[in-house]
Amino acid sequence: MELTYVFGHQKPDTDSICASISLSYLKNKLGLKTEPRTLGEINKETKFALKYFNLKQPKYLNDVKLQIKDIEYKKNCYMNSKESINKAFNYMNDNELSGLPIVDDSKKLYGLVTLKELARELIQGDFTKLRTSYDNLLETLEAIPLLRFDEEIEGNVMAAAYRSTTIIQSVKMTNNDILIIGDRNNILEYAINCQVKLIILVGNGEISEHNLELAKEKRINIIQTHYDTYHTTKLIGLSNYIENVCFTSPTCIDETDYYTSFKEISNKTKHTNYPVLNQKGECLGLFPLTLSSLKNPKRVILVDHNEKEQSAEGLDEATIVEVVDHHKLGTVATTLPINFRNMAVGSSNTIVYNLFKENKVVIPSNIAGAMLSGILSDTLILKSPTTTKLDIEAVKELSSIASVDYQEYGIAMFKAGSSLEGIDKEDIIYQDFKNFNYNNDKIGVGQVFTTDVDYILNNKEEYVELLNKISIDRKYKIVLLFITDIIKNGSYILYNDESQDIIKESYKLERIKEGHYLKDIVSRKKQMIPPILETLEKLS
Repeated sequence: MELTYVFGHQKPDTDSICASISLSYLKNKLGLKTEPRTLGEINKETKFALKYFNLKQPKYLNDVKLQIKDIEYKKNCYMNSKESINKAFNYMNDNELSGLPIVDDSKKLYGLVTLKELARELIQGDFTKLRTSYDNLLETLEAIPLLRFDEEIEGNVMAAAYRSTTIIQSVKMTNNDILIIGDRNNILEYAINCQVKLIILVGNGEISEHNLELAKEKRINIIQTHYDTYHTTKLIGLSNYIENVCFTSPTCIDETDYYTSFKEISNKTKHTNYPVLNQKGECLGLFPLTLSSLKNPKRVILVDHNEKEQSAEGLDEATIVEVVDHHKLGTVATTLPINFRNMAVGSSNTIVYNLFKENKVVIPSNIAGAMLSGILSDTLILKSPTTTKLDIEAVKELSSIASVDYQEYGIAMFKAGSSLEGIDKEDIIYQDFKNFNYNNDKIGVGQVFTTDVDYILNNKEEYVELLNKISIDRKYKIVLLFITDIIKNGSYILYNDESQDIIKESYKLERIKEGHYLKDIVSRKKQMIPPILETLEKLS
């Protein structure tokens, strides 16, 4: 079963992380194979929630781009360097390959052999030299073993083509010779006494008991083949180790390489075959351009977002199988129909909770705690104007299953996550930063939830200076930072200089200054952004 990743947006908050964990648990209970992932650093608030309910932090997911490992290349397509030329050729022929990676005993790449190199070896190779294994000879010559003393056979090949007397009187044989011969016992006895390396009996030739015992005494290797002398001399060179052939220096690719990068490489190199390696340098197989390769894109479920800009890099190369979200419809598009659950509720976890109920899956206490944390975070402990009846119902049941007082737990969670000490000012601005567009105007809105607003307000001049810099450097018309006081249930606003009049008009203020307090304004989606967009529309 294929793995499906479940993840939220690039700047993960408690709602997105907890919804990913809970939805992944539900999907696995329903028979799918999923894993929750995160696209960014998990904040303090979320870490508190996960630790409180003894849940593991999701692993980081860098992107969902198509990689070589997602392509159906020729996996396990390689051959050990000690195999025979004959075996390599037959493998390539049977699998319609023009090249084959050759590896050592550790699967490290030795080189790439192609049909061109094999053809050159068959035409120009030295047929009198042999360096191979006893087993390779048996396989290539379809032979049977009679006597075996050496696992590796190396020497000069000769055939007994002359009369017995001529050979015995004129041909000097040594331990470096490999003799191809029929059932000619006089020559056999001579060869054995010369202590040749190997005797190949052709045409299923017989050997006398006397010569067999003599060969055993002198430790002479003997095999017997059904081929005649002519065919044996033609085939024996194919029993050589494949490593004896001159190899091509291949362009290798890693299984984690992106497919788009590989296409750029292949367009430049114009090679036909690319050995695939893992990060240990071990050969995994072959990527041949001549064969059609099926792609298996990564499967993903998007949670708490449905905009491409907020999602994982390479989303266009992945297969979106489902979306669970409570935001406005965004830019994500699919090629096939999918399950898309979008509800006007205060938290994505409220939707996940309802999916548990619809599928009649029992909610364990730690998963209930995760969903509860996400809802309390996004609804500011049910005080946000985005809170709905469904959120309240979910919180009541989930807090019962998790055995916590949701108000006490919610305050503890916010306090754990609201400390800003040690965080760089620019990081605070971008901690929860969303982009919006109106016509050609860019709007950037950051929001910080804290119980210590003075930590920012005491340094508001520096923050304003940063907002002005961001607006100039990144061409924003409006850049805002809302510091939301969790206890007072309102927000203080900091803004770039150019946007002062727009902010004043948007919130119907007679006077405004940096750090102005906006009572009961806590929701970016319902209270902060809409008035600004209305003002821009009036001015356009």
